[in-house]
Amino acid sequence: MTILGSVRRLLTGRHQLERLSALEEKVVKFGRAQREQLASQDARLHSLQNAVGECASATAVRAVGRHVEGVQTSLAQLDRTFAEALERARLLDEQGHEDRRFARRIESMLRQRHPIIVGPWTGEIGFELLYWIPFVRWVAQTYSVPPERLLVVSRGGVRCWYGGLAANYADVFTFFAPDEFRAATEATKKQRRVRAFDGEVVDRVIAAHQTGRASLLHPGMMYRLLMPFWKELAPVTRVDRYAAYARIEPENEPALRELPSEYAAAKFYFSDCFPDTPSNRALVASILETISRDRPVVLLNTPFAVDDHCDAAVAGGRVMTIGPAHMVPERNLAVQTAVIAGAHSFVGTYGGYSYLAPFCGVPSLAFYSRRTFQSPHLDVARRLFERLGSAPLVPVDVSDLPLLRLALSGSPSTI
Repeated sequence: MTILGSVRRLLTGRHQLERLSALEEKVVKFGRAQREQLASQDARLHSLQNAVGECASATAVRAVGRHVEGVQTSLAQLDRTFAEALERARLLDEQGHEDRRFARRIESMLRQRHPIIVGPWTGEIGFELLYWIPFVRWVAQTYSVPPERLLVVSRGGVRCWYGGLAANYADVFTFFAPDEFRAATEATKKQRRVRAFDGEVVDRVIAAHQTGRASLLHPGMMYRLLMPFWKELAPVTRVDRYAAYARIEPENEPALRELPSEYAAAKFYFSDCFPDTPSNRALVASILETISRDRPVVLLNTPFAVDDHCDAAVAGGRVMTIGPAHMVPERNLAVQTAVIAGAHSFVGTYGGYSYLAPFCGVPSLAFYSRRTFQSPHLDVARRLFERLGSAPLVPVDVSDLPLLRLALSGSPSTI
């Protein structure tokens, strides 16, 4: 049996076989051309061997050596081509296996007709906005899942982020204090499988909402489907295949009535890409002081911590914060979303909040001093904001600021 024949046996499904057939056709075509080239080289080699036999000159020997090297190079190239074809076929089969596995699980879930718990989401804001919510929206649209069957579980009161996808919402901070949440989630933010804390959250949601038996649409499903893209083994079309994007329409929050009619929103915190250094602290103070000359600045600081990110700015002068009465754990992200949506612009640390602003139609200026983040996430964000016709996300490396200041010296403030 040929090598490609062995590969064919590994694959199942018409779609994968069609991919492999096209690949096989290309490899066979290349192999045919290689064989013709090798035959031609073989004939020339025999001719040179005869010439060497008649006159074993140094020139003839060198010519034979060059053509032997050419034959060896051609054979090595053919071997590499077959190896690459096998690798591509293997990757296609792995992705196809996850596609089929997910489709079977969703179809089984829908046949059971139980309520579907979506989540619980306990990870990063950026991943929830860029991947998880678009994935849930794609599932609901593709499989025509009515909102009445879906119960979204997240934290911070982000029901508005999911739009009208689900008729019901449960907040993790209703059942766990911020300190408990932080302790349970600080080890890892990537929910590749159902962890013990996820199970505890689901148990409490089921008991509180009296759903009885329920199915679970867990983030681990999304992680398995999109992992080839994050590992740079698949193009961005892998994300597009499992995502449906939409703008965020915030809820009307009482906190807005206490804010100026026009303001800039700010969220500076220390992270891997913006560490706590004297220069970064000075930069934050300088940015806020500069912006506040033109308009008030509302900081999105919270009186509690749910992760290892520490707020990097303090209020003073025309820089203000939101009252702690509004910043309760189970509503804090809903309040921050409404404040961002009502702002003239957003400025802060590069990360999830800098994505949230364009989702609300607000331009975002995001700073970092170490490029520890993965570029594919930024590329996905820029593509989707352009597709939504939304406001831009502009990341700025602080090392570029001297050049920007030189270029903008004397220009009016636009932030």
